[in-house]
Amino acid sequence: MSAPETMTPAPVRRRIHPAWTVAAVAFLALVGAAGFRAAPGVLMVPLQNEFGWSTTVLSAAVSINLVLFGLTAPFAAALMERFGIRAVTAVALVLIGAGSALTVFVTQSWQILLTWGLLIGLGTGSMALVFAATIANTWFAKSRGLVIGILTAGSAAGQLVFLPFIALLAQDPGWRQASLLIGAGALAVVPLVLKFLKNSPAEVGVLPYGATPLAAGAVTGPESTDSTGPAGQAAPGPAAAAEPRRNAAVRALQVLKRASKVRTFWALVAGFAICGATTNGLIGTHFIPSAHDHGMPETTAAGLLAVVGLFDIIGTIASGWLTDRFNPRILLAVYYQFRGIGLLVLPLLLSATVQPSMIVFVVIYGLDWVATVPPTAAICRQVFGADGSVVFGWVFAAHQLGAAAAALAAGAVRDATGQYTYAWFAAAAMCTIAAVISATIRKDARKLESVPVPA
Repeated sequence: MSAPETMTPAPVRRRIHPAWTVAAVAFLALVGAAGFRAAPGVLMVPLQNEFGWSTTVLSAAVSINLVLFGLTAPFAAALMERFGIRAVTAVALVLIGAGSALTVFVTQSWQILLTWGLLIGLGTGSMALVFAATIANTWFAKSRGLVIGILTAGSAAGQLVFLPFIALLAQDPGWRQASLLIGAGALAVVPLVLKFLKNSPAEVGVLPYGATPLAAGAVTGPESTDSTGPAGQAAPGPAAAAEPRRNAAVRALQVLKRASKVRTFWALVAGFAICGATTNGLIGTHFIPSAHDHGMPETTAAGLLAVVGLFDIIGTIASGWLTDRFNPRILLAVYYQFRGIGLLVLPLLLSATVQPSMIVFVVIYGLDWVATVPPTAAICRQVFGADGSVVFGWVFAAHQLGAAAAALAAGAVRDATGQYTYAWFAAAAMCTIAAVISATIRKDARKLESVPVPA
């Protein structure tokens, strides 16, 4: 009787791996940080009515925010490696909350540049999509594409949760109460982050989800990703573990220097810049004002953007699942081309009332909104290995620079021509360019273009 007893497996101590708890808190943090992403389009008209500021002035505030949102991302990724995910995330949420709350005191245009631009830009930049890549790469050795898709959907969920309430508050009692709601949403998540968002699996004595002791001991680098599958699913090893001892700013710049020598990096930068221009820069910032130009009530237009957010959740999670199974460059090409077709017909769909054709546009555009994130993050991991999260931070910086340029340019087009039509057409053309660039990323980029990670 002793032999069978000896062979009885030990009971499983944890039914749920701690990685999933961390992912859940990270999702909530992204929801809390996403409140402002829904705000500019809704608050632009009320601010213009109260202060008489031009569309270009308010677009400039959004552009500053988007530039800092992007440029902060790679340094935030390095800071998370240096000081821990928990501390950087908590500080970022406090910055977002403070910037939103202080907006209620603005009386001059330069003050909106400070609150919307500087404070919220730095905060949201530290909570950018690179945060999702960092969580996935640190805590997961498999299903990374799915996890990045779920976390990216957190931003869409934030838009979905906040946007209808922001639109209602902006009308009655006013935009100041809407700004306070955004600040409260960000600050409410801080206690959860401090208690449950652990910095690494080692902190709680476990391996990354899906990792084996042998895989966890392997050195992770660009050259070691050949056997990791579509999402580059290699477990962090000693090379990654040593990174926190480096200066965060120096590390981010060193990674940029290495990545800039790789052609695939520039292809991703170009594509993601166009992605940002056609999402945050144009639709996110100017869809509601453009619909308002056609006689549509702001609350109705805000409701349409909320539907975009709903289908973005579905599309991004589905994209993560697809990224784990199919060639990410082909997925990118398809996503960009469908987006371009949608933007091409948008000027024909805008009217004072919601037509069935507009509903079709909203659903398709929502499914495609940030579906580009999982395949882009996967390519970064495949090509750059342990540098993948920071490289994705730089690629995301391009995303936000493209968004900032588009937000400002579209505002100028609106002031000059009285409509947004030329902006929509230009964006459609750019999406076709992004589709071609993505489709021509070389399949064997990992072998031909991999760069060594220094010891």
